[in-house]
Amino acid sequence: MHFNRKDYNRLWRCGPGLQFLSMLIVNPQIRIPESELEETFVRAGGPGGQNVNKVSAAVRLRFDAGGSPSLPEPVRARLLRLAGRRITAEGVMVIDAQRYRSQERNRRDARERLAALIGRAAEPPKERKPTRPTGAARERRLAEKRERGERKRLRGEKASGEE
Repeated sequence: MHFNRKDYNRLWRCGPGLQFLSMLIVNPQIRIPESELEETFVRAGGPGGQNVNKVSAAVRLRFDAGGSPSLPEPVRARLLRLAGRRITAEGVMVIDAQRYRSQERNRRDARERLAALIGRAAEPPKERKPTRPTGAARERRLAEKRERGERKRLRGEKASGEE
């Protein structure tokens, strides 16, 4: 599926994790089809009175990050590292959302959190540029070493006249 620039700008203004044409759009390159997401609805814990006992408002979103064809390999590797305890041994990411009272809002929250996590994984890490200490810093370090060595040497000397 290809979007022209106008469609993409319209989608991007709506925020990350937007669902469009049965897809979770993370960025222009990464789109996750609805078929790869599995949602189950459970009762939420915590305060809420009678509503908590009657309505299954909490959402458990499952996404097979390890086997998803929608993710490029480097993004998948970074996502599996970033997900931490949200990922199972089989590579399935589980996101629980029960922040809100309504099921629809919790669904949106779970999808937004998944999109944000995949978005973070999609950013390649910055290359580390090796640096060297300046000449003045090297000189300060050596001077401190000399002073410390002198201090330690003086501790072991006995004053003349003792013994």
